[in-house]
Order: sequence, then C-alpha cells, then structure tokens
Amino acid sequence: MDHRQKDNPDAGFAALKALRALPRPVYGHAAGLPNHAIGQRHSHPWVQLSYAVEGLLQVTTAAGRYAAPPLFAVWIPAGMPHAVRCASNTEIRSLYIASAMLPAQGAACRVLVVTPLLRELVRAFGELPVEYDEGGPEGRLVAVLLDQLAAAREIGLTLPWPADRRLRKVCVYLHKNPECRKGLYDFSTQLGVSEKTVSRLFLQETGLTFRLWRQRSRLLASLPLLEQGMRVTDVALSCGYESMSAFTAAFREQMGATPRALFSGREEAGPE
Repeated sequence: MDHRQKDNPDAGFAALKALRALPRPVYGHAAGLPNHAIGQRHSHPWVQLSYAVEGLLQVTTAAGRYAAPPLFAVWIPAGMPHAVRCASNTEIRSLYIASAMLPAQGAACRVLVVTPLLRELVRAFGELPVEYDEGGPEGRLVAVLLDQLAAAREIGLTLPWPADRRLRKVCVYLHKNPECRKGLYDFSTQLGVSEKTVSRLFLQETGLTFRLWRQRSRLLASLPLLEQGMRVTDVALSCGYESMSAFTAAFREQMGATPRALFSGREEAGPE
C-alpha cells in the first residue's frame, strides 16, 4: 500500500473514478489502486487519510493549503474537491474510510499528527487482504486504528485561504514571496483601505491574524526547500526570517521538531 511516485497519475485517477464503493469500511490500497498523488482536482464519497513516510505531501482545496511532512497526515473529508502533489521520491501511504465510521470528525480538511502507534497500525493494516474479516482479529485491528485516528491531534500545518478577492491577492503574493518584508500598512495602502480593515478581514476570512497567517505561510513555504536538502540558514533567509535561530524557534514551536530533524528520518524527529 505504499509506493514511490512512479505510477501513472492518469491511471490512478481513472481507478478512483471506477471505484463505486469501498470493499470494506476501511480500505488501504492493499491492491488495485496505485498509491500516489493526483494533481488534478477530484473528490470521492469517502474520507481519505494520506501521509508521506518520506518526502512531503501537499494538498490543496478551495479553502486552504495543507502540508504533511513525515509523521503527519492530511485528513480529507468525503466529497471535498482536492488535489494532491508531492515530489517524485515521496512515499505515500493512504487509507480510504467510509464517512459513517468516524462521523464526529466533521467536514473540515486538516493535518494530523501520526504517532508511532498509529503509524504501525497503518502499516499492519496495509498487510491485510482487501476483504479482511470484520468479525475477527483483523476487524479488531481496524477498530483500534479508527480509535487512534479519532484521537489524533491536529497540528497547524493548514493555511486557510480567504474568499475575499482583495485579501486573496495579498495572500497569493505573500505565499509566492515568503521573503517579503512588507507590513500591514503597505498592503492596506495598496488596497486603498485602512490597516484596521485588512486586519479585520484576515481574522474574519482565515481565523488567523495577519502576523500568524504570514508566519504559517512562511513555514509551509520552507518545507519543500528543507525536503530538497537546502541548508537551514538559506531556507530561513529565503522565507523571510532574519536569522536561522529565529526560523528554528518558530519551526520547532509549530512542528515540535527542528528543521533538520523533520526530514532526517530519525525517530526523534516526531512531534513532542
């Protein structure tokens, strides 16, 4: 159920469209479906949980941008149009889950922490047959897996996207130019409104202040650079931080790991 990015995305998209119903309430790509990113916007009538064992997984929806470096996963609700992108060396593991199995999880896309126990449960599930015995030990393993998913902690690797066209222009610019040092005054002047209006719009449209939204945008922008092996100092400067120490402190506060540790593959790189 885990493959490198070497399959044909068009074939994967066709396979998803052809799947009318899950063979079991939890389906783990054990056979039949290529386990890779599909860059075109699509949706399906079940929940998708995907994470990158190695590399970086990125999901986009109309409401936001979501990033999952190793030991994190993206929860994608049923029916939500989304696109999935990642580098060619990324190793993805995915689960498809009937919505009725975890109804309390709601309809929001979000990023979850994959604990060591949850990671091993996903791995063990991937070794089960597609039509596993729901009434036996295999079914009990799935029940524990679902319990762990229900308890999984959300982490702020989500970048909410505003609907307001004026604010969207600001967000697009900041997301494409994480090194930008312009302040709230500069953008309010550019839009011809007051700083108070822009500040209010950020909170109203994204649930974050301007400062927090930009910090999160910078951190998400840093992940592909770190995954490519760029020096932490260079990543910090490229993403608008004045020093490596300032970047590392913000990164560790958000991720629970240092920039070097997150993509190192070490066990201690996981969230604290």
